[in-house]
Amino acid sequence: MFEFPNPRTENIRERKIQRILEIIPGTLTWVTLLGMFFLSFLLPVWVAVFIIAFDVYWIYRTIFITTYSTLAYRKFCRGKNTDWWERCQNIIHPSQYVKDLSDRIENLKNQRKSVFNPLKRRKIGQEIRIQKTFLESVKEIEKNKDEVWDWRQIVHVVMLPTANEPAEIIDPAIQAIADSNFPNQQIIILLATEERENEKNRLAKVKYLQDKYRGVFRDFLVTTHEVAEGELKCKASNATYAAKKLQKYLDEKEVDYRKVIFSNFDCDSVCHEQYFAALTYEYITDPKRLQRSYQPLPMYHNNLWDTNAFVRVIVTSSSFWHMYQSTRIEMVTFSSHSEPFDTLVKVDFWPVNVISEDSVIYWKCFTYYHGDYMVKPIYLPISLDAVLASTYWQTIKNQYKQKRRWAYGIENFPMIMRALWPDKKISVFRKLGIAFEMLEGHHSWATSPFILAVLGWLPLFFGGVTFNQSVLAHNLPFITRFLMNLAMGGLIVSMSLSFLLLPPRPKKYSRKRYIYMFSQWFLVPIIAPTLGALPAIDSQTRLLFKKYFGEFWVTEKIRK
Repeated sequence: MFEFPNPRTENIRERKIQRILEIIPGTLTWVTLLGMFFLSFLLPVWVAVFIIAFDVYWIYRTIFITTYSTLAYRKFCRGKNTDWWERCQNIIHPSQYVKDLSDRIENLKNQRKSVFNPLKRRKIGQEIRIQKTFLESVKEIEKNKDEVWDWRQIVHVVMLPTANEPAEIIDPAIQAIADSNFPNQQIIILLATEERENEKNRLAKVKYLQDKYRGVFRDFLVTTHEVAEGELKCKASNATYAAKKLQKYLDEKEVDYRKVIFSNFDCDSVCHEQYFAALTYEYITDPKRLQRSYQPLPMYHNNLWDTNAFVRVIVTSSSFWHMYQSTRIEMVTFSSHSEPFDTLVKVDFWPVNVISEDSVIYWKCFTYYHGDYMVKPIYLPISLDAVLASTYWQTIKNQYKQKRRWAYGIENFPMIMRALWPDKKISVFRKLGIAFEMLEGHHSWATSPFILAVLGWLPLFFGGVTFNQSVLAHNLPFITRFLMNLAMGGLIVSMSLSFLLLPPRPKKYSRKRYIYMFSQWFLVPIIAPTLGALPAIDSQTRLLFKKYFGEFWVTEKIRK
């Protein structure tokens, strides 16, 4: 039986290792913040040099992320314009599909010859290039055509964990699945409820949804999780409970686990109509399908127009970050994603005593396959709810709590290191790279906004007379301002992409709302430290001093 490290282990040696690893992120963050403050008194020159070097690094990072976010946006647009259902149906006969695509390309070339309009010719030329690229990928698939599975054998299970969310929040998610262009009779809905929810509300919600979608899907299953001894009140324990119930159901129906794709969606996740077709295509054509997770691009569009400016900047920035991550081989799962059910069974599902479950399942699978595991991005949107509460201030407070919960994902760092380090099949260099990636990401999350906004100016205030009379002190503000102005280019690109990604404006809002959408980006210098860095510092400090979260904080969800 595969075993993944237990964060609450009773083994004395393992517990010591766990604690040492738990204190590293918070220690690094506080050493950086306090160190820069005190060294501004003692060694202002060195701090000033560090600040300039950090600003240069930040420009490089901004250019890098902006470039790859733009690349991801182009893939995203291409993904939405691709007929995944057509590909899904035809790829089961790859040799014939190669011929059909070749004929299609020739027809496009002939069509372009008879067109004189430059814009139309350019559009046809772009389509030819897309089809040629796809043709090459089909030719590669043809080489292993015996590994291509029939899409008609695939069963999708969509789990929607819910605690206190009302039916009107969950209903659009299920309706989007029903409206997708993949056959509903190959889809099972798994509604994972919690026993601790008010029973009257829970039963009414379940009855309404079951009645509405009766006969629409292959099946509509409902589980009710009771928190057992050793478990936390969290999404992960609910997901594991529901998945184990599903396992028994599939055994009774004699369904092959390998033919089941399990999607763990937030209960407000509204998927793109082609998501299951695209997911199926990627799954049936990949010989290493059991060693893959599949991640759509999260967009917080369900109520983006309704929430306030602070939240819009946070969630839009989050979407950009995940777009950038989708271009990297180091991408991990986040929020709503999909895995082969066979692999989930092998790793024994989610840990039941951790708060952050978004990426830990990826690391369990990564460990099981000794590093030969990766996430495949699906360049289609999955729309989620942005934070929205009954009042403006409560919305900001809830956004802070949600961001803190996301940042609490650093709790996985000790488990991951304890799982990977003994594995001789994973190189030391790769292990160190993973450790650095996690620590640098969370450290930057917690410290960079304060370094850029506040700490960078401390040497000028506390450096003393000698330092303030130096050439470096006189030039530091100009150098910093110049470098930060260069970095503003990344913000301008983000603003542009945010407007391109905006969902349609609801009729209840006038065009003046676009002014707010533009103006919100001027709040970034305030939002980055308060709703970006502070929640990360909060989470790392809790882990540092053993102030663990004992329960998964469920984001309040309301709709206007």
